[in-house]
Amino acid sequence: MKEIFAFISKEFMHIFRDRRTTLIVLVMPVVQIVLFGFAISTEVHNAVVDVLGDMSDPMVQQIVCSIENNEYLEIGKILDNPDQMNERIRKGKAMAALCFENGFDRKLNSEGKASVSIVSDGADPNSAQIVSSYIKGVISSEQLNITTQMTGGGAATMRPNVQLMYNPAMNSSYNFVPGVMGLILMLICSMMTSVSIVREKELGTMELVLVSPVKPFWIILSKLTPYLVLSVINFISVLLLAVFVMDVPINGSITLLSLVALIFVGSSLGLGLLVSVISSTQQTAMLLCGMGLTMPTMMLSGLIFPCESMPVALQIFSDIIPAKWFIIIVKKVMIQGAGLSSIIKELSILTGMMVFLLWFSIKKFKTRLS
Repeated sequence: MKEIFAFISKEFMHIFRDRRTTLIVLVMPVVQIVLFGFAISTEVHNAVVDVLGDMSDPMVQQIVCSIENNEYLEIGKILDNPDQMNERIRKGKAMAALCFENGFDRKLNSEGKASVSIVSDGADPNSAQIVSSYIKGVISSEQLNITTQMTGGGAATMRPNVQLMYNPAMNSSYNFVPGVMGLILMLICSMMTSVSIVREKELGTMELVLVSPVKPFWIILSKLTPYLVLSVINFISVLLLAVFVMDVPINGSITLLSLVALIFVGSSLGLGLLVSVISSTQQTAMLLCGMGLTMPTMMLSGLIFPCESMPVALQIFSDIIPAKWFIIIVKKVMIQGAGLSSIIKELSILTGMMVFLLWFSIKKFKTRLS
């Protein structure tokens, strides 16, 4: 028995001697359960709803007040014309707009029915339907209250007409294609790059290459180039499948879309280099990429669950994930047909991430291998 316990103690020593492995084994499960527990939610909180209508109308005021008191909704701006509504939804400043016809209260009392429309951003059909259902719930509740108060057995009808901008057919491909595109590019760049470089370090061939007259920067650049080319090929293939198989349109500039993809690939290559810097074995690199990059990207980038439904802390954390900004830009350019002026904020953040990750990773990589 003493020999068995000695072997068991030896294995524990091997595990805890490597701090990175210990961190992955003991800390990662805690991180994962927190992500799954708080990020997995189909609810949308604090959805901004604009109002297009006459705010002097008593019934409009009552419905707007009910929306303000709803825990999932909040009133954005009171608009004057439909052009403002389209612009705010396209820029992501509002998730939906509630449009009342003129003389809403008068028609409801005299004719027993009035027209109201819910216009939502169909680029994300899941969130659009959820927000629309919240608004319809508020309207249905107000309709029931009015019917109860009416005398003579009358009934008030204000059944809303739901319109999804950019995606009237509610095609789910519009939602998951940009996310899958980002996930594929990130996996190829970060995971394959990190594993390739770590394998070179494990085999000892990286040190042999570094003693050559070629500077380390150019050696690293030569190792990254194949994955850049492969990512471009995958981007083109995914784009062709999205357009010709899944019927997802490209309403914006394909040149702008390609530029954004290249910037995102650059940031993903920087992440791959960063993983290779802090990993000593291929197993560690795979675990870091799989659990430290892939899972947070899937959970916190808006690929599956809306970021608005997450706690504030996770929303802040999601801001440092490059895939989140890439997915937002792809949806705006491909589906909404937005131009450079509409994505300047997201593009600036993504470019800044690319520059920082590449600079920091290459600097640390050279220091490690010198």
